[in-house]
Amino acid sequence: MTDQSLQRRLAAIVVADVVGYSRLMEADEIATLENLRELRSGTIEPAVMRHKGRIFKVVGDGFLIEFGSAVEAVAAALEMQRATTAVQASGDRRLLLRVGINLGDVIDEGSDVLGDGVNVAARLQTQAAPGGICISAGVHGEIVGEIGDRFFDAGERYLKNLTRPVHVWHWPDALQSTLPLPENPSIAVLPFTNMSGDEADAPFVDGLTEDLITDLSRTAGLFVIARNSVYGYKGKPVNVKLVAQELGVRYVLEGSARRAMGRVRINAQLVDALGGGHLWAERFDRTVEDVFELQDEVNAKIVEALVGRLTIPPPRNRPKNFEAYDLCVRARLLTEESPQTEREAYMLLQRAVKLEPSYAEALGLLAYNRWLAWTHFGEPEDPNRQMAVTSAQKAVDLDPNDAGCRYVLGTILAYERQWEESEAAFAKALELDPNHADTWAAMSDMSVLDGRIADGLAQIEKALRLNPHPTCWYLCHLGQAQYAARDYEAAAATLRREDTYRTNSRKFLAAALAQLGHLEEARREAELFLIAHPHFTVGHWLSSQPLRDASVRDHFVDGFRKAGLPEM
Repeated sequence: MTDQSLQRRLAAIVVADVVGYSRLMEADEIATLENLRELRSGTIEPAVMRHKGRIFKVVGDGFLIEFGSAVEAVAAALEMQRATTAVQASGDRRLLLRVGINLGDVIDEGSDVLGDGVNVAARLQTQAAPGGICISAGVHGEIVGEIGDRFFDAGERYLKNLTRPVHVWHWPDALQSTLPLPENPSIAVLPFTNMSGDEADAPFVDGLTEDLITDLSRTAGLFVIARNSVYGYKGKPVNVKLVAQELGVRYVLEGSARRAMGRVRINAQLVDALGGGHLWAERFDRTVEDVFELQDEVNAKIVEALVGRLTIPPPRNRPKNFEAYDLCVRARLLTEESPQTEREAYMLLQRAVKLEPSYAEALGLLAYNRWLAWTHFGEPEDPNRQMAVTSAQKAVDLDPNDAGCRYVLGTILAYERQWEESEAAFAKALELDPNHADTWAAMSDMSVLDGRIADGLAQIEKALRLNPHPTCWYLCHLGQAQYAARDYEAAAATLRREDTYRTNSRKFLAAALAQLGHLEEARREAELFLIAHPHFTVGHWLSSQPLRDASVRDHFVDGFRKAGLPEM
């Protein structure tokens, strides 16, 4: 056949494969084969027919299907997956599928279809979660606005035997399933809009939002979404009802702020996204010096509207120097991103503490910053380790009512092997603020390294409910817990998420891939991790982590070694 005689066309290719088929056949051949026949005749073929597709090849437990439209291909895949996962949820041990979908050039060869479009779809199938779907960017571009289900961006992936990376999207996302409303009144505070027109005022306005979230989360009887999860909506037009659905809350606070001529003006409104009404809307006008009293007033009105009574938590340590406050707000978002931004945050926090030595939050963030520096970012242990301990304790002494300072102290004390004192600090943080998502996430890390893996998984799930759009280290702890539970496929899916993929968590991805037997990919991920973290060694990880369980320790070390990470 010459190139001129090849019949090429654009097609949407679906590759569906049964999860764990060989294992199921080994356990019960007859039942597995019967379930496979039922899956094909009762689920796959009807969905393909309804969406105008064609099964062009069946290979054992795998189905290759062609559609003329990416929208029809995705709609059929969603129908198949909902049918199979619904059966699983009912308790019947039926078969689960992984599905990959690609839009690409294919070649007709009799009854078969060949080409790059098919090859990529087959590789995408291997990236899907059990019961899930993985699609290429080309497919995603076609379905936007046409398919109601949301797919989640997992970034570019190097897939087996492909020389170029493929941008992939997943359905569903393990962290973005439908979130039930909590029993308590639940609220998300959207980032306030900076109305001054001066970008220099943006940190101040962000600080207002963050401090309102902090104060509300300390109020007994409220469920409050963490600040990281609302910042994805910053600067964007939002549908309040959709935001509430995505975050799993009933109420949404939105507003704007302007700082000018020594005064602060705030407009705020509290919306019942479920009922569709406004509970209240108000304007506030104060001097800059009264900004914290203004925050307290807004907080009190929200609590009164939602809880029906004023419950006043213990007062917090507030800064008196507003330049120090601005510096601290800017440092909040920089510390965790990378070794480079961590250094920038360190400079900002040093200035803040110099301007106001009694500023508890700044000292707590400084302690956290220095702890990250020596444990994760390759900076010298001396003097950073002692600086972290001293600053954390001083922050708690200055403000014993700040849950954030308590959580930082709890984390650092665990790394100092002061187990009882660490646990007491975490317990006090949650007593002060049961909505403190960072505390729940940090406790997960300690539980996993202590061998209490089920506790660690439950704690990170609690953190993720409070913070559904988490910062990268939440996903690191989730992937770490999944790895410790030997659920390597789930760990790899978590750690491939764009939110955490190119961060410190990449070492756990390399270990998970190695345990799955994907050694070439594991070693490539390890090499990429070392480019960003050239200081990393297995020996340093062992000496720096609060490991209390020998089997957990050995399990992680085994994965690191298989991935080719350096010993010393």
